[in-house]
Amino acid sequence: MTDNGASYGLIDNGAVAVRGGRIAWIGASDAIPADHADLETEQLDGRLVTPALIDCHTHIVAGGNRANEFEMRLNGASYEEVARAGGGIVSTVTATRAASEDELLAAALPRVDQLIGEGVSVVEVKSGYGLDVETELRMLRVARRIEQTRNIRVRTSFLGAHAIPPEYKDRPDAYIGEVCIPALEQAAAEGLADAVDGFCESIAFTPEQISRVFEAARRLGLPVKLHAEQLTDQGGAKLAASYGALSVDHLEYVGEDGVAAMKDAGSVAVMLPGAFYTLRETQLPPIDLFRKHSLPMAVATDCNPGSSPLSSLLTSMNMACTLFRMTPEEVLAGATRIAAQALGLSDVGMIKPGFRADLAVWNVESPAELAYRIAFNPLQRRIMASKSSKET
Repeated sequence: MTDNGASYGLIDNGAVAVRGGRIAWIGASDAIPADHADLETEQLDGRLVTPALIDCHTHIVAGGNRANEFEMRLNGASYEEVARAGGGIVSTVTATRAASEDELLAAALPRVDQLIGEGVSVVEVKSGYGLDVETELRMLRVARRIEQTRNIRVRTSFLGAHAIPPEYKDRPDAYIGEVCIPALEQAAAEGLADAVDGFCESIAFTPEQISRVFEAARRLGLPVKLHAEQLTDQGGAKLAASYGALSVDHLEYVGEDGVAAMKDAGSVAVMLPGAFYTLRETQLPPIDLFRKHSLPMAVATDCNPGSSPLSSLLTSMNMACTLFRMTPEEVLAGATRIAAQALGLSDVGMIKPGFRADLAVWNVESPAELAYRIAFNPLQRRIMASKSSKET
């Protein structure tokens, strides 16, 4: 996935040298340098090798599920009727607050395992279903425990500004000051947050309220990202760009001024086709506008109990092609090199000297097959730097 002039950066009949869990060299297999001649050799029989995949936007730690609401809606219940029955984000908040760390971890691991089984080496995990100090911190502690329990790298995002909890109904400013920012400060003090996220939308928080959270993040030295322009254009993309956001996610309703601001700030646009599909949205993100401004596009699952109960990054890649008309090369870059950029990581996402030897080996003939097939996993094996004790 480097720019070597070939499609996908593909090297036909290539070889990768690994020393100490890092890429030492990459090139044609008939041109291996003499200083790597001592390495043990393993043949992969013509399989495709790519950087391991990266899921840069998930809500994978959460209590309960919302299958009942899914069924209610399909049987004709309105959004209001679902909400009166205790549905919506309130139901996930209630279930998450009631769950212990061990219970939240046990619920998250099957979803993590599915991602690992598709060649994912890095997953971003957000809080945001606690909406009180105690539960927000509990979610972030569980996210850290995933990395201790599974051979996967975890990046955490504090998402206290996700929704307004029932006890603060009609008092969002009070919630930001009394709960969200204190929880953020404590999360930072405990080293639980790698970034700070928010939801800037007509049904969530205003740009002014998000600015208060981002100012706190700036004081704490934490980078920011933002859910924005999913349902309406609230100016969230421009706001996030003004804080040098790592990424702005969703973006179905973003305008050209927001796209230009993101490009100038070096922000990544994260495409989340699972939510678009589940919510049966009709407003497509402006992919051609992103291309016009050379704005990098990542692709992620948005795995969450409500709007995107999806834990397959390969399916997200297919959806981004089929629904959003991205190309197979764009979505593979979006799930590797650009996803790493969206998380502020500079040592993964490409097969490049000095990078971690986080690799995926696939039983496919061409890279396009990774996005072409639906509900099919061609992974032969995943190689992780942390487990690459031998040199090859």
